[in-house]
Amino acid sequence: MEVNDELVDKIAALAKLEFKGEEKEAIKGDMQRILNFIDKLGEVDTEGVEPLVYMTDETLKLRADEVDQEISQDEALRNAPDKDSDYFKVPKVLKK
Repeated sequence: MEVNDELVDKIAALAKLEFKGEEKEAIKGDMQRILNFIDKLGEVDTEGVEPLVYMTDETLKLRADEVDQEISQDEALRNAPDKDSDYFKVPKVLKK
């Protein structure tokens, strides 16, 4: 597969990136090397190799999901920079 300016522009638009001049040439080279490496992997003999489903044979050790009040509401609000009786007050994030 040939990496050209059109392909770089399309991928850059999808990733919301912008490449100009030397950056565009550098990314084209990097992408071409990646594709060449992937083609090289296709040459590896995988006859008789089982597909890898998991990276490890270990299983997760799960703990019981128990409700436990570690801190009281008063303790949680004690060091709050801004609070309103029972709640944390935070600055407005969205403008109408």
